[in-house]
Amino acid sequence: MNAPTSHAFDALMQIVRERKTSRAFEPDFVVPSEHFDMILEAARHAPSGANAQPWHYIVVTDPAVKATIRDYFVAEQRRRAKLKMKFPTPNYQHVATAPGLIVVVADFRYIRAFPVLNDGSDLDRMYRENAERILLQSVAASTMSAHLAATALGYGVWWITAIGQEEAQRALKPVLGVPDDLAVIDIMCFGPPLQAPYKRWKKSLDEIRSFERFDMANYRTPAQIDEWIKTTRHKVMYRDESNVD
Repeated sequence: MNAPTSHAFDALMQIVRERKTSRAFEPDFVVPSEHFDMILEAARHAPSGANAQPWHYIVVTDPAVKATIRDYFVAEQRRRAKLKMKFPTPNYQHVATAPGLIVVVADFRYIRAFPVLNDGSDLDRMYRENAERILLQSVAASTMSAHLAATALGYGVWWITAIGQEEAQRALKPVLGVPDDLAVIDIMCFGPPLQAPYKRWKKSLDEIRSFERFDMANYRTPAQIDEWIKTTRHKVMYRDESNVD
């Protein structure tokens, strides 16, 4: 093994830091087909539990299908507003004009490839819950690889995750031809940003790191988390990292 150097790390961190969320893209831009291949080639090489690779990606270029996906999210956005969830929901109108749109599909049947008993017992349910976490982590790793590849190609990216509900599955699966026993789990939009994106504020390294044992200085009680949601969440969800006040 070659001696570790900082050059590869610095190159990686440049891409990681440049991965910025954009929610509006240049609508007339056409993503070259080879860029879709390059992005999914990166996704293909992600690690997964049991090397199950429980993901599939659907490249969507049809404007009508994009509009249908957009319409679902806009309707969901309006429903949240009526339910008074007080969640700072983004504007989903630009989903329809995203030059690049990739649907992430997960195959939860692969949880059987992980340590499970398959006997319906309480112990089996515990193992199956862990197996589901393994699968979700695997798909997330693959999706993140795709995002970093898109960033390396110079695109802004948008990771849309608000589609876990059964209603979302009923609405989107027929449009995309997804079999009933698979799940639409994420949407990835990308393209040249319509406006210059900014880097969101992140916690400091000391706030997320402990040595040997969890640093209780970084622990938050349920009450503190509820207070953070009430008073701070809306301030930090879209905070520019240059605004640290």
